[in-house]
Amino acid sequence: MKKSILTKREKEVFELLILNQTTTEIAEKLKISEKTVRNHISNAMQKLGVKGRASAVVELLKLGEITLEKGI
Repeated sequence: MKKSILTKREKEVFELLILNQTTTEIAEKLKISEKTVRNHISNAMQKLGVKGRASAVVELLKLGEITLEKGI
């Protein structure tokens, strides 16, 4: 099994992002603060070397880190 680039929580955040959830909705669903949600997104973008959420999603899809088929 290949090692994931994302932490489990970062992956959960992006799976909700691709379901068109807002930062507030993600925070409520995962029971974390909005700042924490933004930090997870920011950390993932830094790991991927991209600017912007959309670019991060595209990269993660290409890498097979997330899929469009399933949500939480």
